[in-house]
Amino acid sequence: MLTIQGSGLELCDGVSRRSFLKIGGLAMGGLSLPQLLQAEANNGKGSSHKSVIMVFLAGGPPHQDMVDLKPEAPVEYRGEFSPIRSNVPGIDVCEHMPLLSQRMDKLAVVRTLVGSEGRHSAYQCLHAHPTLNQPPGGWPCFGSAISKLSGPVNNEIPAAVSLQPKIGGLAWSDPGQPGFAGMSHAPFAPNASGTKDLVLDGMNLKMLRDRQTLLSRIDVLRKRLEKSDAIGGMDTYYRQAFDILMSGRLADALDVEKEDAVTRERYGRGAKDPAGYGDAGWLRNEDMLVARRLVEAGARVVTLSFGRWDWHGQPHGTNFDNARDHIPALDQALSALLDDLHERGLEQDVSVVVWGEFGRTPLINKKGGRDHWPQVGCALLAGGGMRTGQIIGATSARAERPIERPVHFQEVFATLYHCLGLDVDHTTINDLTGRPQYLVDHSKYQPLPEVV
Repeated sequence: MLTIQGSGLELCDGVSRRSFLKIGGLAMGGLSLPQLLQAEANNGKGSSHKSVIMVFLAGGPPHQDMVDLKPEAPVEYRGEFSPIRSNVPGIDVCEHMPLLSQRMDKLAVVRTLVGSEGRHSAYQCLHAHPTLNQPPGGWPCFGSAISKLSGPVNNEIPAAVSLQPKIGGLAWSDPGQPGFAGMSHAPFAPNASGTKDLVLDGMNLKMLRDRQTLLSRIDVLRKRLEKSDAIGGMDTYYRQAFDILMSGRLADALDVEKEDAVTRERYGRGAKDPAGYGDAGWLRNEDMLVARRLVEAGARVVTLSFGRWDWHGQPHGTNFDNARDHIPALDQALSALLDDLHERGLEQDVSVVVWGEFGRTPLINKKGGRDHWPQVGCALLAGGGMRTGQIIGATSARAERPIERPVHFQEVFATLYHCLGLDVDHTTINDLTGRPQYLVDHSKYQPLPEVV
């Protein structure tokens, strides 16, 4: 695993064209790693290392079958699952969440998430802002904004990492767009084409060092000839990119098989079978462990996609058939992550959010599924110094709409920014016209007072 073997057409120094291109691009959709590292030079390293792990439940999780069960509702609304008591009096959750039920003291459950645009997309959970009427350059995703504002913690781990696998359409596998934060702040996306090219064997390490020396000499020559600060500066960024590759720290963080065996098994192995229908949405339990390893190594924001929760019913299995597979997997992996963060003393520094793009219809359709329901959804919050062990908001008797304390997507984002030490009332990033743009619409949306 994780080895560059250098095959195919070779360049004059013995490094294959394919390997060299992958080293330069590092699975970031054409973005070079040196560009990403300009964040550090432009913004400086932050003095503290606060992080966020964002778990995207692609397709829209059924809130009324997980954390907002309605056992008194008619059967065509309440579904097939029963609630169980948690370790916090007054908080009940789905019977298929026995592990999380005993960790409710570590979670804040939002039962009234609103503001969804009602379309399948990771965008809403990664960017917060509406897709329409964007400023010049487009809104940056959460990870790109943090990369722009804080830069990397060290030279070996990118500030923002997206573990989104290739699931369904591009709307779900989108790692998040850098927008007007700039391409140098696009999230690093190792799952885009695999991580096997991040560790070098002895021969390729020598070749890469030789190439580093060669590029340095070329950059010096070009700087002398063209007198360009941008060209001369690239020597620094390329050197940092080579440092990441040669240190092996990023590859180590991505390789869960280097983890303690007991911890590795606690997270579970997940499943590689299609989730729900089609070829989309594997249950990648290991990605939650990778996320913990990445923030521990220096990442500020790690996003990951867990399963496919778009269950309209037969012939691809009912909502409840799929939930019996997905909910226990989430229960195991998320419980392991929460325990891991607490055992390592990271619960004050690492914030966790788990959510999808919308909820599901209260009324079960004729195929045994639940359809799209942007009127209300749910979210789980943990860590980051937040006050947990509570429910935020309440819905109507059939989980159709909020009746107490609706919580907007941007309020959750404002809370996460707050946990990272950023003031949403004053912090801005300039768009491509030079106009400062606030992180959220702070005149309407502030950090959740219930948890901060």
